[in-house]
Amino acid sequence: MNGHTLHSIGELARRTGATVKTVRFYSDRGLVPPTDRSPAGYRLYDHRAVARLDLVLTLRDLGLDLAAIRKVMDRELPLSEVAATHAEALDVQIRVLRLRRAVLSVVARRGATPEETHLMHRLATLTEAQRRRLIADFLDAALGGAGIGPGVEGIMRSMTPQLPDDPDAEQLQAWVELAELAEDPGFRAHVRQLARDEAAGRTPGTPPSRHDDLAAIVRDRTAPAVAAGIEPASRRADPVVAALTAGCAHLFEGRDDAESRRRLLTRLEAMNDPRRERYLALLAVINGWPGPESLHPVLGWSIDALRARGSRR
Repeated sequence: MNGHTLHSIGELARRTGATVKTVRFYSDRGLVPPTDRSPAGYRLYDHRAVARLDLVLTLRDLGLDLAAIRKVMDRELPLSEVAATHAEALDVQIRVLRLRRAVLSVVARRGATPEETHLMHRLATLTEAQRRRLIADFLDAALGGAGIGPGVEGIMRSMTPQLPDDPDAEQLQAWVELAELAEDPGFRAHVRQLARDEAAGRTPGTPPSRHDDLAAIVRDRTAPAVAAGIEPASRRADPVVAALTAGCAHLFEGRDDAESRRRLLTRLEAMNDPRRERYLALLAVINGWPGPESLHPVLGWSIDALRARGSRR
């Protein structure tokens, strides 16, 4: 293009893809001043005005305000500095939008009430310090003083969500749901009772071990029967149930009788509460861990098997 060619405001608009109104707006504000005027007083622009308007349009499309664009065009501020500042501001906006999207997705999925929506929004917008305090309160209420012994710190760490600085939508939605669980007095009481039950089966002062892990014992004894499709109430299940109750006897003062089986059934029913498994699944999403293995099949099988044998007596 000839550097001395001058363009009318309409030609400048066509060359840049803008409207005449847009060109006039930026020209009036001095961001794209006319190079000259025609004898009739119409504005004329040279090739530098074309490049200048292209840059203004690009910066506006990126979200920069007119004041920042003016400083860049007048070389009062380097574009790199303005871009860095604006990128940081956009990061904040993106995080806010992700939080809003997470809350709205949960609201839509649940059909939440206005009160539930308010609660979820509050949980989603907690600061990092507030999130830590919420979880610390939950763990203290659920595990503190439950008699777990020297392993309590490790258990607390394993149950602590660590929401990353730049979480994705799935992690944000998981955090909202997990925080709701953590604030639920009923769930806190449930976790506390599970912790007390587990601690009661161990020698005082000893840390948790696989030997005392009821979930691991149940999985080891019954998973093959579940996989083989053995009906829990059938006679084929008798030796499996016998192995299960014998394997749990040390958790009940070494007894394997009707009372210990009743207590075992009560503990398994508590462990099979879907809230417990849901918390662990949400925790894995937030922390980026592999999803936990579901204990529901083996717990459900064991519960049905013990109930069936209790009804035979």
